[in-house]
Parts: sequence; C-alpha cells; structure tokens
Amino acid sequence: MDTKAFKRTLQQSDHYHRKGFGQTEEAMGMMNTEYQSSLIQEIRQNNYRLQRGNVTILLAEAFGFCWGVERAVAMAYETRKHFPQERIWITNELIHHPSVNQRLQEMDVKFIEVINGKKDFSVVEEKDVVILPAFGASVQEMSLLNDKSCTIVDTTCPWVSKVWNSVEKHKKRNYTSIIHGKYRHEETVATSSFAGTYLIVLNLEQANYVCNYIINGGNKEEFLAKFKNAYSEGFNPDTDLEKVGIANQTTMLKSETEQIGKLFEKTMLNKYGPATLNEHFMSFNTICDATQERQDAMLELVNEKIDLMVVIGGFNSSNTTHLQEIPVYQGITSYHIDHGNRIKANNCIEHKPLGKELEIKENWLPDGQIVVGVTSGASTPDIIVEAVIEKIFETKNLGFSQELIKSS
Repeated sequence: MDTKAFKRTLQQSDHYHRKGFGQTEEAMGMMNTEYQSSLIQEIRQNNYRLQRGNVTILLAEAFGFCWGVERAVAMAYETRKHFPQERIWITNELIHHPSVNQRLQEMDVKFIEVINGKKDFSVVEEKDVVILPAFGASVQEMSLLNDKSCTIVDTTCPWVSKVWNSVEKHKKRNYTSIIHGKYRHEETVATSSFAGTYLIVLNLEQANYVCNYIINGGNKEEFLAKFKNAYSEGFNPDTDLEKVGIANQTTMLKSETEQIGKLFEKTMLNKYGPATLNEHFMSFNTICDATQERQDAMLELVNEKIDLMVVIGGFNSSNTTHLQEIPVYQGITSYHIDHGNRIKANNCIEHKPLGKELEIKENWLPDGQIVVGVTSGASTPDIIVEAVIEKIFETKNLGFSQELIKSS
C-alpha cells in the first residue's frame, strides 16, 4: 500500500476529523473541573516545594499531562458532545492512565476488545464513530475503518505523526528504518505500519548487536531469532542493513535514543567512510519535546537531596516507566504507582518495581524528617498527583502524631 497516498486521501475525506468540532473551550472546561488540582497549583507557585509536618515534597518542574495528551482527551470529550446518540469506539486506550479511560467508559465510549492478541473490529458498524488514540493507529486499522464508512476522529499526537513522516522518507529512499521502541507498543506498531523495511531495537544492547553484525557479519538465523516479531516481513540482515534511517517511539528514554542514533552513524561511517555516509545513514530529530522536558526535569530532581522518589502513571505507560528508570539507575529508592489508592494503611505501598510485577512494600516511608521527590507521566492528571501527595502526608504525619502521643 502507498501509505502516504492513503493518508492524504483519508485526510481529505468528509468523515475524517483531526481538528475537533469547535467545542474545545467547553471540553477544556470539563477537563479542568475533573483533572486539575488546587494543591498542585499551590506547589507550583511555591517553587515546586511543599512542607507539612515532617514531610517535604519536591515536585519535578515538568510533569503530568503533555499538550498531545491534553489535546487527545479534549477531542474525545468533544466527540461525545458532538455525537450524543451515536456509538463511539476507541481503537485502544486513549492514553495510558486508568482514570481517564474509566471516565470515557462512564461517558459510554467503548473500547475495541482484544481477543487472542487481536482487536475485534467486527463490533464496529457502518456510521459508528471511532476515535484513534494519542499513540495513533496502524494503516491497516485506518483502512479497515475507512472501508466500513466510519466517522474517524484522529487524536494522534503531532509528534507521533512526525515520526511517521520520517519513516516515509526512509521508505522513499529504500532505507531500512531502525526504530528505537517496544515492538508491542501501540505507537511502534503504528509507526512500523508506515515504514517499508524496518527493524525495531529495544535498547542500546540490541543496537550494539545490530551494529556489530553490520561490521562483522554473523549468524543470520540467530539474528532473526533474536529479533523475532520485531522486523518487517522478509527482512534479511545481510542485505537490509546497508542503508539505515533512525526513528523512535516518542516515549523512549531520550538519552538512549540519542546514543543509538550516534552508534549507527559511527557504524556506517566506519563501514562506508565519510565520503558516502549520507548514502547509508539518515537521521531526523523525532524526540518528543514533552518527553524530553519531563526526563530533563527528573534528572534535575534526582540531583536534589531526596530520600525517595514517587513516580505516578499507568503501569503500561512507556514514558512513565522511563521516568522511573532515572532514579533507579541513580541508586535512589523509587516507587512507581498509578493512583493514591496504592498507598495503604500501616505505612504500606503497592508498587511496580522496574521490570517486575506489583508487590507490597512495608514501612516504605522512613522515620523522621523526609524529602520525597514526586513526578508523573504525560498521561497522568494533576488530581491523581494530588491524591498521592495527600496520602503521603496523611501516612507520615499520622504516624508522627502517634509517636508524639506515645512519648508524652
């Protein structure tokens, strides 16, 4: 399929909408009521710091809803308002936070069910309204919905669309797209659907393996087994790595994306020389501004004197997971939770350690005066951050009060 031509044709269709329905102000008003927090505003105005009793909260200077997420949620709210009677579907979670997706379900917006690893689009009927999430949707999904004559509301983040444009350029010049991302993630699935030949690398370790193969060759069968499900149909590492272009899932760790890009550039330079480098390597800046700002703010926060870190966001949120990586790699105790309800009675917390399943940690808040760093992923509303901070104050200062009673 000529994906560029298809996208252009779709965007010119009367049943395709990407700019909302003229009710943005009303939608934003609803969102402000439901998701904003006076406490968070107070902390922002107090130089991102708040102390109560024996707890000091240090808030990252960039956190929470990014512009792309805010836009997607507003468009979803607008869509429900504009189509009050129609059946409305979303091809996936709109964003990766359970509170927002739950709110949409309460508004009778339905989610396409995944059965045996595949989305069941059989439930979608002609004239239904279908929302494409902030991560985007694959060309195949968009084509299917177009064939069904659905009304399509596209909330894809412009930064994601920018990556799609990059892989289109790779494809036009017969370059293999090296995509830094998670091959199962909705955004990377969508991006790879716009690519021609592609290979998805998860991290710097995998990128080093590929670059070593480019320079020294290797076992083709081993290569294909290592990257199973992460390359285009018919991919051949012996011929398809002669010309490469770099792309990324926008929520990946910025520093690692940059390292991977430099590694491939150096590899192609070593193999083909400076005179012909541009014939073998392409790279565009597709690192999302919001992702970069939140990661930079976290890097600043972990340089403060903090006792522990709390990272708030959906457990399936890639950008939140990468925020969690920063304090973990710095050796700072860090807890990833999605809601204040994860903070339990008796100073216990249910959290998700990096790369592991949920677990309970007892006595997670230490005795005495403490400084707690707090940040949240780009899909997390401020009201959720407020709930977490209030639970921290409640847990710590309640225990502090009890200690005073016992000692008196």
